[in-house]
Amino acid sequence: MDCEPEELQFLGVLGIYRASAEVLGGPHRPLFARIAAAFVLPLSALFLLHIAISHALFTHIDSDDTALDSSAPGTDAQRRLLSRLASDWLALLLFKSAYLVALLVLSLLSTAAAVFSVASVYSAKTDALAFPRVLSVVPRVWRRLAATFLAAFALLFAYNALSLFAFLGLLVAADNGSGFAGLLAFVVLVAYLVGLVYISVVWHLASVVSVLEDYKGFAAMRRSRDLIRGKLLTAAVIFVTLNVVFVVVEVAFRAWVVRGTSFGPRLLLGLLMLAALCCVVMLALVTQTLVYLVCKSYHHESIDKANISDHLEVYLGDYVPLKASDVQMEHFQV
Repeated sequence: MDCEPEELQFLGVLGIYRASAEVLGGPHRPLFARIAAAFVLPLSALFLLHIAISHALFTHIDSDDTALDSSAPGTDAQRRLLSRLASDWLALLLFKSAYLVALLVLSLLSTAAAVFSVASVYSAKTDALAFPRVLSVVPRVWRRLAATFLAAFALLFAYNALSLFAFLGLLVAADNGSGFAGLLAFVVLVAYLVGLVYISVVWHLASVVSVLEDYKGFAAMRRSRDLIRGKLLTAAVIFVTLNVVFVVVEVAFRAWVVRGTSFGPRLLLGLLMLAALCCVVMLALVTQTLVYLVCKSYHHESIDKANISDHLEVYLGDYVPLKASDVQMEHFQV
């Protein structure tokens, strides 16, 4: 990244994507390849395996449920089917729980490694870019990321619960013959999707804030909200386009691999989907760090490479996060 701090604010969607590609394909490509292999590839494989295994479990549950409907009440066959259904649902619940825990851990580790590495590239801290050095830093920042994740999860849970309650109420009113309620339900749905994108954008930027500044949890979310002002459209377009690609890969995997018939083509397509998903996730991790730098530049917050470099140092074996006072510095004039 050759952009000076004051030039970063002028990067748009294409400029940020171009800068992300330069980071991933530049001199430090071996480092990011190792990060992808260590964290992003297992994360992508876990996601795709979750889709395949969940499909198999649900298919088995549907088969048992269909057989239960046709079985005679009170018979041994019905009791066996009920017992098997209970085991199926328990297996699904345990699998989903284990998947969510593993997904969270790998997501946090991937984010920490990518953000630290991109910040090191920007600060020209080449001695911090050894893969073992990245591995030594990652465990020391994941707790901060976990606190921010829990804050975002709580916010999303409350937002979804309130939105669902409002939407269902309007649907009931529309079902009773209120045309205005039906129109209002559509407006609420659109507003919900817009709000969901906004919260997700703030959450992803807060993850970068948690690594590079002295904020975590709801404080990181508030700091992210302040940073995103003025660059919300750019960040939202990047978030939506990356998620569209992500969904396309997921749908293709479900259609061509999970529901496919021939083993050979399914295996080949599965590997292609895995590689594509890994690339999308890696690009998203790098891009969200660049969005952070662009937002800081837009608000005329000086991004001093030397100070970022100092805070990326491991001091007495401890990772020292950037403090707001260190990162903001003085304001430069444009």
